[in-house]
Amino acid sequence: METNAAGDFVDRARAGWERSRPGLDVSSIEVMGRISRIGAQASHRVERGLAAAAVSRAEFDVLCALARSERPLRASEVTAATMLSGASTTKNVDRLARRGLVERLPWERDGRVVLMQLTALGTELVDREFPHLLDLDREALAGLDAGERELLAALLRKVSAKMEPAG
Repeated sequence: METNAAGDFVDRARAGWERSRPGLDVSSIEVMGRISRIGAQASHRVERGLAAAAVSRAEFDVLCALARSERPLRASEVTAATMLSGASTTKNVDRLARRGLVERLPWERDGRVVLMQLTALGTELVDREFPHLLDLDREALAGLDAGERELLAALLRKVSAKMEPAG
C-alpha cells in the first residue's frame, strides 16, 4: 500500500490542489480519486496476472462474461455484460476465436445473428486464471476485516448506482 507520513497519492494530490487553488472544494477526490487510482492499480495487476495466459484484460472480460452465462450470448449481450464498446467486443471475440477460446454459432431464430460461447480451451483458461485473479483481490483487501469489506462494498454500491446511466 502507498501510505506513509505524507499520506497516499490522493492526499498529496489534494494538498497540491489546496495550495494552488485554496478556494476550491476538492474533498470529492478523497473518494473518487481513490476509486480511480485503485481501479487503475487493479487493472494493472490483472494485466500482469494474465500475461502468462497471453490474454488482455478486455479479452478475459469477454471470456468471463461467456463463462458466467448459462447459454451462448449475442455480441450485444457480451457488450452489456462487460464495460467494452460494441466494436471492442467484436475485435476481442475475433482474436479469441482465432485462438480457439471462443466459437461462433448461428442463432436458430435469426440467421443474421451470431451467438458466442466458450470452447473447452476457453473454459480451461478461465478455470485456471480466474482463481488467481481472485487471490489478487483478496490480497488487496487483506487489511480489512469481513465487516469492513461488507461496509465498503455497500458504500461503493451506492456510489455505483448513482453513476449508472438513467434508463
